[in-house]
Amino acid sequence: MNDLQPIQFPGVDTRRPLLITGPCSAETEEQTLRTARELAAEGFRIFRAGLWKPRTKPGGFEGVGAEGLAWLRRVKRETGMYTATEVATRGHVAAAIDGGVDLLWIGARTAANPFAMQEIADALRGQEVPVLIKNPVSPDLELWIGAIERIRNAGIRRLGAIHRGFSSIDRSLYRNHPIWSIPIELRRRLPGLPIFCDPSHIGGKRELIAPLAQQAMDLGFDGLVVEAHSNPDLAWSDKSQQVTPQTLAYIVRNLILREMNTTTESLNELRSQIDKLDDQLLDLLAHRMRVSREIGQYKKEHAMPVLQTQRYEELLSRRAAQAVGMGMDREFMRSVLQAIHEESIRQQMEVLKVKSEK
Repeated sequence: MNDLQPIQFPGVDTRRPLLITGPCSAETEEQTLRTARELAAEGFRIFRAGLWKPRTKPGGFEGVGAEGLAWLRRVKRETGMYTATEVATRGHVAAAIDGGVDLLWIGARTAANPFAMQEIADALRGQEVPVLIKNPVSPDLELWIGAIERIRNAGIRRLGAIHRGFSSIDRSLYRNHPIWSIPIELRRRLPGLPIFCDPSHIGGKRELIAPLAQQAMDLGFDGLVVEAHSNPDLAWSDKSQQVTPQTLAYIVRNLILREMNTTTESLNELRSQIDKLDDQLLDLLAHRMRVSREIGQYKKEHAMPVLQTQRYEELLSRRAAQAVGMGMDREFMRSVLQAIHEESIRQQMEVLKVKSEK
């Protein structure tokens, strides 16, 4: 995506991180204006507020709708902040653009639906408004890239992605699992695309916003989307993951921003060691696959099934525990072993296939 243009606004600092902040929902005109004024007083320049709120279950607060566009215009007029809101339908896009909204984002539920994404893309054709696309609720990189490409194909060139984590049935520290490897791979696949982090939705708790924001900066993210409310405990939606404007300003002031392009002789030497170790890993994996093919031949000759479930479970458990003792994460090692096992099974199946065809 070499033809993408930077997401910049006159008068907004272009240095990392670009901050987009405001309440989860625009609840009332008074709440919207009060939060915007407090954020502007802390130096924030891009105000976000949800007008149309897709909720998991019916009956919750689903936003004030188009009525809130007048409130956003007043925010812009009185504070000088740029405004942003979420869109999920063709009608939302038309209303937001007609209402003078400066930046649009597309939520996780909408990004997961190619039909909805195409409808939004068609509505955006011919417009120049910048658009950010959140990752789909499931950890599906191809679906995320597909959503991004639909908007790009509509002619939008000021385009970015928002990492807000992924839904999971597993209980964890986070509301949505970060699975950082997915946005990292997105950056590798689409190197010109700005990536923002939404620590509010990943963490689900205000106390997790600071460490998640720092982790995003350490990984080279371009900006942050953080929910801020003048009185978070009284918020009509997602109150536990919102912070006050003053708290957000404190978090941002204490972020450590590392120089992304600095290299030294010692760093180059360490990278050289990594390259050599990677070469050794590949040699070892190639050797392991050769042994796997020999095992496949033995199983063929002795009419044994390829998958030995008990052996596989024992290997996973033993090696994962061994990895923990060596300072590595258990789930990381399980993921590595699962990938190696899948390739080993594929290699054995190829041996069986060749033997069967002869």
